[in-house]
Amino acid sequence: MTRRLIAFAVFSAALITTGTPPGHAAEVVEILLRGHYFVEPATVQITVAVEPDAENRSLRIEADGESLFRASQLTLHGASEKRMHAVEFKNLPAGNYILRAEVLGAEDVRGMAEQELIVSGAGMR
Repeated sequence: MTRRLIAFAVFSAALITTGTPPGHAAEVVEILLRGHYFVEPATVQITVAVEPDAENRSLRIEADGESLFRASQLTLHGASEKRMHAVEFKNLPAGNYILRAEVLGAEDVRGMAEQELIVSGAGMR
């Protein structure tokens, strides 16, 4: 029973802002997941909220696991860009993952958010 509770743990989000030059508004990046429980092979739909800013050039979204790494990169069009962006990672095998969203400028990382993701194996259903 304890393994089942651990496998279906609700994730905690850590909002981290980095790389913002002094005198500029802090860039806010937030990861939003659709659903809280994932069983392999997991299809995880990720929504990332990014505050539009003239310096934003791209958004990189990663799922970094023990035996699998997936990433997707989207071009951002500065201040005219929409706030919400969606990415789907399919067929994630069981394991622990760190979801990471980074907003990149021309020369630096403008903001980053990370969240833990747990995908349980078929035996944990």
